[in-house]
Amino acid sequence: MISRRGFSKGLGAGAGAAAVSLAGVRGASAAPDGRAGSTAPAASRGTPTTPEATPAATFPHLKHINAGLLNVAYAELGPAHGPVVICLHGWPYDIHSYVDVAPLLAERGYRVLVPYLRGHGPTRFRSARTFRNGQQSAVAVDIIAFMDALKIEKAVLAGFDWGSRTADIIAALRPERCKALVSVSGYLITNLEANQKPLAPAAEHTWWYQYYFATERGRRAMEDKTLRHDLTRFVWDTVSPTWDFDDATFERTAAAFDNPDYAAVVIHNYRWRLGIADGERRYDALERRLATRPVITVPTITLDPERDPFTAPGNGSSYRDRFTGAYDHRTLQGIGHNLPQEAPEAFTQAVVDVDNF
Repeated sequence: MISRRGFSKGLGAGAGAAAVSLAGVRGASAAPDGRAGSTAPAASRGTPTTPEATPAATFPHLKHINAGLLNVAYAELGPAHGPVVICLHGWPYDIHSYVDVAPLLAERGYRVLVPYLRGHGPTRFRSARTFRNGQQSAVAVDIIAFMDALKIEKAVLAGFDWGSRTADIIAALRPERCKALVSVSGYLITNLEANQKPLAPAAEHTWWYQYYFATERGRRAMEDKTLRHDLTRFVWDTVSPTWDFDDATFERTAAAFDNPDYAAVVIHNYRWRLGIADGERRYDALERRLATRPVITVPTITLDPERDPFTAPGNGSSYRDRFTGAYDHRTLQGIGHNLPQEAPEAFTQAVVDVDNF
C-alpha cells in the first residue's frame, strides 16, 4: 500500500442501434429480469474503515439495466419522479466520486443517477464479441442508451474527466437530451488532429500515464492487479495534492478497477486519443462531427479545480467560445482533479444553479 501524504455495423448484438442512438434514433432495452432499473445487491467490496473506525460511506445498493451494449450498474438516490441528474465519473475513479454529492442533490428533490462507465465496477458488456472500446463517442452512446432504457427524455448532465467529455459530447450532439450541463475542466471533446500537436514540457510531463499506456509495458501494468492498484493510487496522490483522503476511500473505489474489461477499455481510451489505436467504424460519423469542435448551446456551468495539474490557464478563457448558451464559470481554489468528491457542496450548488438558468 502506498502511504498517503499529511466513454453501421460492428461486433456484438445491438451495436449499430446503439451508435445511431446518439445520432437521434431512440430505443430501449430491459433489465435482466425484464423490469427497467431492477435492484441488485452491490458488489462485495468488504467494509474498510478509517483510522477512526468509521465505515467508509457508500451507496446503499446498486441497480442494473440492459442499455445498448452494456448491462449498466448504477446508483440511484432521491424521489423517483424528481428532475433527473446524471453524474458521470472519470479515470481512475468510480461512482463514489459522487457519494457525497448524490445525497445532497436527493435532499433537494432530484432523482440522481450515477452509472459505472463501461469497464468499471459491476457494469458488463452484454456480449463477449463486443470490442472493448474506450473512444469518446462510444462512452457517450452508452449514456444515451442508459437514458433510453430508463425512459429518461432529458436530464442535467454533470461530470469530470471522462465524465465531462461524455457529458460535453451529449450536450453538443444531442442537446434535446441535456437540460443543462456541469462540466469540470470545461470543453473536453477530443480532437484527434489537435492531439498530435506537442504541448509544453511541463504539460507533457503531467500526461505521463497516457504515454506509458501507449507501451506494452503500460498495458501489462494495467492488467496486473498490484501494479494497477499502485499506479492508480499514485495518480490520486499527484492530481489531488491537497485532498486528505484515507486508505479506505481509495480502496472503496479501487474495487471498481477489478472489472475484467477495465484494462482493455482504459488502454484503448488513451491509445485512441493519441491516434495509435483505431476506433470502430460504427462511430466514424459521430467522430467526424466531434472533430469540428461543435459548440454547446445548453445552459452550462464550467468548474476549474485550481490545484488540478490538468487545469488550463486563463480561468476558462481557452474554451469559453465553445459555450454559446447561458453560462457561468467558477474556479475552485485549493481543489484538485476529483472535484465532486473534494468539494461536494460546490459541485452540488453548480448543479442546482445551472438547472435554474
